[in-house]
Amino acid sequence: MGNIRYTSSGESHGKALTGIIEGIPAGLSLTSDDIDRDLKRRQKGYGRGGRMKIESDRAEILSGVRWGKTLGSPISLLIENRDWKNWTEGMSVYEQYENSIGPVTRARPGHADLNGAIKYNQKDIRNILERSSARETAMRVAIGATVKRFLSEFGIKIGSYIIEIGNQGTEISGPDKDGRDFLKSFKVAEGSPVRCPDEKASKKMMKLIDTAKAEGYSLGGVFEVFATGLPIGIGSHVQWDRRLDGKLAQALMSIQAVKGVEIGGGFGMAQRPGFRVMDEIYYKKGRGFFRKTNNAGGVEGGMTNGMPLILRAAMKPIPTQRNPLKSVDIVTKRSIRAAYERSDVCAVPAAGVIGEAMAALVLADAFLEKFGGDSMEETKRNYDAYMDYVKEF
Repeated sequence: MGNIRYTSSGESHGKALTGIIEGIPAGLSLTSDDIDRDLKRRQKGYGRGGRMKIESDRAEILSGVRWGKTLGSPISLLIENRDWKNWTEGMSVYEQYENSIGPVTRARPGHADLNGAIKYNQKDIRNILERSSARETAMRVAIGATVKRFLSEFGIKIGSYIIEIGNQGTEISGPDKDGRDFLKSFKVAEGSPVRCPDEKASKKMMKLIDTAKAEGYSLGGVFEVFATGLPIGIGSHVQWDRRLDGKLAQALMSIQAVKGVEIGGGFGMAQRPGFRVMDEIYYKKGRGFFRKTNNAGGVEGGMTNGMPLILRAAMKPIPTQRNPLKSVDIVTKRSIRAAYERSDVCAVPAAGVIGEAMAALVLADAFLEKFGGDSMEETKRNYDAYMDYVKEF
């Protein structure tokens, strides 16, 4: 059992998404505005579909907070689906509305459709696609924003930006040099329609998306998530399931359509000799131990090493195509074209925001494993004492 526990429920076109997070210490200032900022960011991005024009996600805090402060008890959240008004019978929980809309029987290549229908013995793929849809990540972002608020109390900042869409990349990313201004890149990216900190690359990415939309296909890409202000020693080397890098990779891989994750230099390190990828250690009185490079991406031996955390995830193109691919009807077994559900052309900018949330959840859990505390005051005492110890080591 982790220090942070969370779960969510809800279907894409159901009445609402709900979520519960447990483990946040008592006494943290938290409002819906802290959550809604990230929900709004998730909905933005050049290439998003029509659903984002319908929804205007806002989180309602139902429990776990009183007079603006967390109580230490489970925090429950609600995000209403505005599109529910169009699906009140088609997605009703009541048996009397069964068959009020026709079944989906044309499986989409690359989606959970066929596998899920077989696994759960369903003849209507809608019973699978509603929950496997990336719509559920709205609640992940809401829960993640809650723990980001917690981590910010300790000077830990988390952000993301896009470094590649389709075959168009940018040179803004590179883990080998210390002193990268992550927060500056993040701020610039927030003003970009594709959330890329490189203006020239942003324009080229947008052209790629325009072409994809016109020709009826989707695009994937790569996003980078960073975290600054992490103390040394979050995570552990003593068991495989306590290693921070393993937890972070699993969290990012759980995001729909993500097919690859790397930390720091990642796959590129495999092509270079050891003396070029190990981050040499230095010491200076008053500063303590430090590195001049960060190929490790802030994690060594399953633990943070005091350098910025750098994560990168590759997202495949969304399976739903305006020009559908070849498939088979799961009922008639006849060859057909796959079903088309309203979707995005490119959701990589949104995936970066989801990546922040997932990274934050892992970091907050590991942070509380290290420092504990039932109240913010207790956690801060433990944290401050440890930081004093690190300075004197």
